[in-house]
Amino acid sequence: MNALIDTFDLALCDLDGVAFHGSDPIESANRGIAAARAAGLPFLFVTNNAMRTPDQVAAHLSRLGVPTEAKDVMTSAMAAALLCAKRYERGTLCLVVGGDGLREALEAEDMRLTGSAADRPRVVVQGLARDVGWAELSEAVLAINAGADHIATNLDSTLPTERGFEIGNGSLVAAVVNATGVTPTSTGKPQPEIFHTSAAAAGAKAPVVIGDRLDTDIAGGVAAGMPSIHVLTGVSDAAAIVRAAPHERPTYLLTDLEALTEPYEDAQVVAPGRARCGQAHAAVIDGALCVGEDDQVLAEDVAVDVATYRALVAAAWDAADSGHAVRPVRFEVTR
Repeated sequence: MNALIDTFDLALCDLDGVAFHGSDPIESANRGIAAARAAGLPFLFVTNNAMRTPDQVAAHLSRLGVPTEAKDVMTSAMAAALLCAKRYERGTLCLVVGGDGLREALEAEDMRLTGSAADRPRVVVQGLARDVGWAELSEAVLAINAGADHIATNLDSTLPTERGFEIGNGSLVAAVVNATGVTPTSTGKPQPEIFHTSAAAAGAKAPVVIGDRLDTDIAGGVAAGMPSIHVLTGVSDAAAIVRAAPHERPTYLLTDLEALTEPYEDAQVVAPGRARCGQAHAAVIDGALCVGEDDQVLAEDVAVDVATYRALVAAAWDAADSGHAVRPVRFEVTR
């Protein structure tokens, strides 16, 4: 069995929930990233956060024990700016709704910036900033209604913070859309643009997406046609993976980034609703998740090993794809 790092030439890695938790490090991630880099796998950190500049993201990672340079970061603001550079001529006037991360990215692509619809901008580029309010959104609406294109860095309705979920860029974009009727192009996850842009910028031929959220990271990888790795250090837990819809299913299942350098064994479906991973067996019987060769029903909050987890997921997906209901069960996964 080979380790996953032997298969890919670039890791397109999410941040919060994968590389760190807010202002706290994930020690297994620090070790895993260091080991994978030492084995020759480069990391490009991909984030929907358009507020921070690449330098700020790199500094935050470095403070938490993951040495990173600005060139190792791709934000949704950078992806939006690169899309502008692809679509429009150098010097095109952009009405910016957002902060320094977006402004810096657009200026790096030689775009001219304005905050007024009266300047007749060619495109409105909208990203999140904490000081965006009625006036800025109204300028965007005026410009779009006058014929400007609309590009959004991302459509996340909420922004996770240490205080809880705050309003996200997607909610502010929705206000603009409600007033214009124009659907914007979005460059952030789960749209594929940011992944294609990231891989192209790095010259990667075999990239892999790494994330913790099914609805952004993994769905984006699927949309981009790239293999993906899910880790259990963030939002989507093992029960969510079992229930994942086809467009949100990861290719590989890990507990954390430290497992990147370990031999990987995939699960195999051996019969309808039955799967095996190594010596681990799992099945879906009358809607119940079962484990072991004797088909014991999986109880709530039981801990299973990684091989059993992979077998459970494979069996559940096979059953679901055949039209069978699978009853949800909350369980833990140990290394």
